[in-house]
Amino acid sequence: MENLRQTDQVIRGWLKEIRKDVLGELHDPLSVAEKSSRKDLVTNVDKANEKKIIKYIRELDPEAKILGEEGQGDRVTDMQGHVWIIDPLDGTLNFVKQRDNFAVMIALYIDGTGVLGYIMDVMRDIIYGGGPQLGVFNQSGQLPKPANISLKDGLLGVSGPMLIHDKYHLQAIDEASSGVRIIGSAGIEFIQVLTGKQNGYISHLMPWDFAAGKILAETLDLSVTKVDGTPVDMLSSNDVLVSTRDTHKDILNMIR
Repeated sequence: MENLRQTDQVIRGWLKEIRKDVLGELHDPLSVAEKSSRKDLVTNVDKANEKKIIKYIRELDPEAKILGEEGQGDRVTDMQGHVWIIDPLDGTLNFVKQRDNFAVMIALYIDGTGVLGYIMDVMRDIIYGGGPQLGVFNQSGQLPKPANISLKDGLLGVSGPMLIHDKYHLQAIDEASSGVRIIGSAGIEFIQVLTGKQNGYISHLMPWDFAAGKILAETLDLSVTKVDGTPVDMLSSNDVLVSTRDTHKDILNMIR
């Protein structure tokens, strides 16, 4: 675990293997079950991915704790030591209905500090990964820091339900921006912000939804907080805002 560049390459290899597995399942009938509602789904692919990623992590880092969306890891109650947080298939509803716009995410925190984060856009075959000591890279090279644009000058990714119910005055925030976009996958939304295609994203997220993106975003000098500006809780659900620093100020001013 001491050689981060070597570990980085190992994790990218895991993700490539997971992608092969997912593509192999794309045209087969899926086993789909509801979790909290008909819009909150889990499939056999989610579960198989999580099982395989956990196996890889146990082999690499046997003393680590693992928090996974589908509950096949550990019961994690603190962030001490090595904590891996994984989302084996982010955007499951998109996967089931579209076969597009879904991601696989892996994050490593050591004593509460983000060390390595990865978001794989499965259908576009792009892995965004790295961390504060490495920088953020995809297959084309290192990502530059996104331009620090204000709310009015960019597009904002949002949660559909939060926008419909006007939580945090999101409809006014929408009007103040250049427009909003709703993708339905936290991982893909984070990618839009990391690459400067959107200047922010607001949604209600679980730790596995934002753990990897938080590491990558903060490495690129983006802000990641709760929507009220306070720090996120790494082991609980949060209403999360990731954005450029100027957009962050603009949104907090409107919320307050």
